[in-house]
Amino acid sequence: MEMLSNFGLGLATAVTPEALLFCFIGVTVGTFVGVLPGVGAMAAISLALPMTYHLDPTYALIMLAGIFYGSQYGGSTASILLNLPGSITNAVTCLDGYPMAQNGKAGVALFVTAVASFIGSSFAIVIVMGFAPMIAEAALNFSSYEYFAVMLMGLIAASTLSSGSPMKGLAAVVLGVTIGIAGTDVTSGQYRFTFGLQGLSDGVNLVAIAMGLFGISEIVTNIGRGPGERGVIGKVTLRSMFPSREEWRRFWGPAGRGSVVGSAIGALPGIGPVLSAFMAYLLEKKVSREPSKFGKGAIEGITAPEAANNAAVQAGFIPTLSLGIPGDAVMALMLGAMMIHGIVPGPLFMTEYPEMFWGLIMSFWIGNILLLVLNIPLNGLWVRMLKIPYHVLYPAILVFICIGVYSARNSVFDIYVALAFGLLGYLMNMMRYPTAPLLLGFVLGPLLEEHFRRSMLLSRGEFGAFMDRPLSAIFLIVTAGLMAFATFTLLRQMRARKRQRLQAAESGNL
Repeated sequence: MEMLSNFGLGLATAVTPEALLFCFIGVTVGTFVGVLPGVGAMAAISLALPMTYHLDPTYALIMLAGIFYGSQYGGSTASILLNLPGSITNAVTCLDGYPMAQNGKAGVALFVTAVASFIGSSFAIVIVMGFAPMIAEAALNFSSYEYFAVMLMGLIAASTLSSGSPMKGLAAVVLGVTIGIAGTDVTSGQYRFTFGLQGLSDGVNLVAIAMGLFGISEIVTNIGRGPGERGVIGKVTLRSMFPSREEWRRFWGPAGRGSVVGSAIGALPGIGPVLSAFMAYLLEKKVSREPSKFGKGAIEGITAPEAANNAAVQAGFIPTLSLGIPGDAVMALMLGAMMIHGIVPGPLFMTEYPEMFWGLIMSFWIGNILLLVLNIPLNGLWVRMLKIPYHVLYPAILVFICIGVYSARNSVFDIYVALAFGLLGYLMNMMRYPTAPLLLGFVLGPLLEEHFRRSMLLSRGEFGAFMDRPLSAIFLIVTAGLMAFATFTLLRQMRARKRQRLQAAESGNL
């Protein structure tokens, strides 16, 4: 009964004309910011924050939150149409979204991501509404041991994302971790792997890496490609955007599993939606009867990660609101916005500010419905971008990439970094090394090191402490199983190649 009264209280706050207006402004700005590659929610919220100083705190949070989860919807658009992740969480969508667009199913891909995003967000909102206190308490029990173990598991799992050699995937992860720890050591304050370059003192810019690996490398690959080599651009009609019956059948399972994965991982502070998208993609590849179709335009490859990253964004409000622990940099900015208005998030937030808490939660429902209504009609407009000639489209993309990379830290050096990673991404694609695990290794590498060093300090250098805690022990056992599976796969591939060489030699002798 108390839950129903809370829903009614939140709905009464969320449906006021002012709340609806600011919710609409937030999700609309978020969608368009998400479409622009490299800009992201962080820049948009930073620019919008001063405008909220004179607003009611509830309306300010509703607008800023709308920008955040609205950018997740829009971020998939550039990933699918141009192989440019609108935000880091949409990077994995490039793996199958872009091939779908090249196969003439750009409209279907955009429609599916909009619906999957809505399902993932809705599922997470239900979790936030019903289980926020319980999930927050469970997340609070996570120590550095558990965080290290779950991140290590995610990195090892990411090495199997590629359909090729798992060793190449593992090499990409290691390279990403190595790049991620460049910069200033948090503990000692010493520079590491900076090679005397002042621009690397704060580490490598995440936006520059993503834009280089996925955007500039694609432009380099397509230099000199003629109009006939571009792929099929289907006719843009409302009917052409609807998936077939078979595609709908393959949609629901990944959408559900992605929502669960995103909600579970998103509720953990410090991890954010990046890992959830990768883990959801990996899960679908493992449970699929045809894993070879991933990377070639599989509908499961865009449904699961899009459901997961949107669920993780909504679930990320659990530790932020109930514990005062931000899940990522954007949530930290949201936390700062609350403090500017004199509101301190924490265990007492739900009881001291019930109208604000439940009004914000109910606005999530309204915002996601608005996003669904807003995005589906715009799909035709986005698909028509594919008809723009290469010599016009790609210079414009380069301009947006440079603006997005520069705006992250106001650094020209980062533009050169993006160009360097564009060349690296091109070479990796030529040699069939996966780029997505590199990005995940870069994101989680510094956190992995931080939690490992903290664990070693707490245990006085005893590695056995990881196995003394049940959760971290389970994660490490699963990691060992993944390593054994990767080794078995590698040996099987080596035996298969050896048999092929023997058969070729025998046929040559005959």
